[in-house]
Amino acid sequence: MDELPLDQVRTLLAVVDEGTFDAAAVALHVTPSAVSQRVKALEQRTGRVLLLRTKPVRPTESGEVVVRFARQLARLERDARTELGLGSESGPVRIPIAVNADSLATWFLPALTRVPQAPPISFELYREDESHTTALLREGQVMAAVTSSPDPVAGCTVRRLGLARYRAVAAPEFAARHFTGALSQDLREAPTVVFDRRDGLQDAFVRALTQGRSGAGRIRHLVPTSDGFRDAVAFGLGWGMVPEPQAEPLLRSGRLVELAPTRPMDVPLYWQQWKLDSPALSTVAQVISTAAAEALLTDRGSGSSAHP
Repeated sequence: MDELPLDQVRTLLAVVDEGTFDAAAVALHVTPSAVSQRVKALEQRTGRVLLLRTKPVRPTESGEVVVRFARQLARLERDARTELGLGSESGPVRIPIAVNADSLATWFLPALTRVPQAPPISFELYREDESHTTALLREGQVMAAVTSSPDPVAGCTVRRLGLARYRAVAAPEFAARHFTGALSQDLREAPTVVFDRRDGLQDAFVRALTQGRSGAGRIRHLVPTSDGFRDAVAFGLGWGMVPEPQAEPLLRSGRLVELAPTRPMDVPLYWQQWKLDSPALSTVAQVISTAAAEALLTDRGSGSSAHP
C-alpha cells in the first residue's frame, strides 16, 4: 500500500460522521453505491475492516486510525486555506476539545476567553470524565483533551498541566449524624454523592484511608453536573470530594465542613493534542497551559494523588 486515496479517506469520514452510507452519499453529492465502493476499496487497500455495518455505523480500531488521519488532513487543508486568504467562506476555525466537568466549572472556560480571535476560533467542547477523555482523542472526535492520563494517545503529544485538588466535605448536620467514630469506618457506611458511574474519586479517597481495604459506601447518589454535585453535598444528600475552588467559599461560610483537613486528594491533569502543525491549535494549547499554571497546583506541597 503506497498511499491512501484522499477521496476514499474523506468518504470514510463522511460515513462515520453521518452515521449511514445513504446519509454520507447525500452529504458528498454522490450515489450510495459510490460511497459503498469507495469504502470497500479502502478496506481492500488497507487489508482491514474499517467499519462495523451497524446503525449508526461505527469505526473499528483500524477505522479510527483512518478517521483520525482524515480529520487531521481536513484541519491541515483548512489552515492552509486560511493562510492563503481563502478561508473566509468556510467560517471560523473549529477546535473540538474534550474536558472534564470540574475543569469546566472552575478554570477552563475563563481560559478560553484569553484565546485570540484572529482568525476567529469556534470551540466545540465535549464533557467527559478526565480518565476517559483520551477515548475521544483516539476516535478522532476531538483535537485535544484535558485528561488524567500521562500516556500519549497514538499520534498525540502530552504535557502536564498541574494538580486539581479535591477536599472531602459534607454538610455540618450530615457530618454530625454520620461521622461519630473512626472516619475510615464511617466513610464506608455513609451515603456518598458521585458524579456518575465512572466517578471513582470517592472510592480512591476511602481506599487511601483504609490502605486499600474498602471503597466508599453502597448508598450512592448520582449527580452529573459539577455545580449540582457541590450543591447536593452542601444540602446534606451525602459526602463527596469537591474541587477546592468550589469548596473553599462554602467552608468559610460554614455550609460545609472538611472531613480530613490534612488529607486532600490531588488529581494530575494533562493536555493531550494531535501532532499537527496547526497555528490555531498551538495558540489554544499555549493559553490553556498558562491558565492551568495559574489555577492548578504543582507537585510541590501536594497531598495524596489519585487517578479516578
